[in-house]
Parts: sequence; C-alpha cells; structure tokens
Amino acid sequence: MRTASAITGLLLSLMVDAAQGKECKGINFPEQVEVGGTHLTLNGLGVQKATFLKVDVYVGALYVTATSRDPNPLIDSDAPQELVLHFLRNVKVEDVRKEWTRDFVHVAPDRPISLMQRVATLNTWLSDVKANGRLTFIRQPREGIQVIVNGFVKGIIPGDDFSRDFMSIWLGAAPPSPGLKKGLLGSACN
Repeated sequence: MRTASAITGLLLSLMVDAAQGKECKGINFPEQVEVGGTHLTLNGLGVQKATFLKVDVYVGALYVTATSRDPNPLIDSDAPQELVLHFLRNVKVEDVRKEWTRDFVHVAPDRPISLMQRVATLNTWLSDVKANGRLTFIRQPREGIQVIVNGFVKGIIPGDDFSRDFMSIWLGAAPPSPGLKKGLLGSACN
C-alpha cells in the first residue's frame, strides 16, 4: 500500500512540474503556449549577459512547433515561433535600440535599406524596460514579427527576410551571449 501511495505521489509531483514549466534565474516559463491556434513547445531558456562583468540582463524563452538543438531549421522555419525576453534589470531604451541596430547590422552586413527601415520601426516601438518587463516577439509565417511590449501589441514588422534575420540574432553564428544561444537550443540555462 505504501508503494502505491509513493508512486501516486511521484506521478502527481511530475504532473505538477510539467504544468509549471521550466525555471531560469527564478523566472518560470510554461512548457507550452498557444499562438494563433498553434501549440508551441518550449525549446529552451537562456540568459543574456552584458559587460565584462557578465551581468544578467534578461532570460530568453524560445517556443517552437518542433523542438531542435540545431539552429538552422529554427532560423529557416516557416512555422510560428515565439521569443520572450524577460528582463532581470532595468535597461534604458537607448541601450536596447543600440543593441538591436548593432545585432541586425551583424547578421545582415550588407544592410539593405528596407531591412534597416524596419529595424528603425522596431526601435520606435521600444521604451525603457524595467526589471520584470517583457518583450515578446511572435513570428508569423508570411507576415513577419509581431512585437509586444509589456503585454501591449505594437504592430508587425513585415517580411520573412526580417523574421529570419531576427531569429539569427539569437540563434546565428554570433549571438549576443553564447550561453543565451545554447540555452535557447535546449542546454542548461545559466
């Protein structure tokens, strides 16, 4: 009888853990989300670190239709995706805009004018980010990236080319933090 009770307790514990999702740096993310009627699964969690002191800036969570440790199918995907950036500290809008611009220039060195115009639009939608603030980016196939700042929809940056370049920032050859990329691809979040 005690064995059955222990097994039941273990199973209930596992079900509660699965329902709660995963945690990184004290921030919990659900195991699954729904975007436009599509169920997405948490691919991984990673931490963006900044400065030579390796200060934790935000925890990123990547949700996809089919999980993968290979970045290429995720970058080239034509399925919905969601990237959530949960900030651990206050960040000034000027710093966020500077980083976005630098990152896009890095992933698209030829910088087509149309891409940089869309980056400029993205930058106008951003504001100072407070600790526990969230930026959410929903990749909509054949539409672009929907931008949500602290729960408020700002709009959609159009283009699959923009979507691929956007995902390449985190999953490409030179992400903002190597540990962030590894975490988003399913490695331990630290």
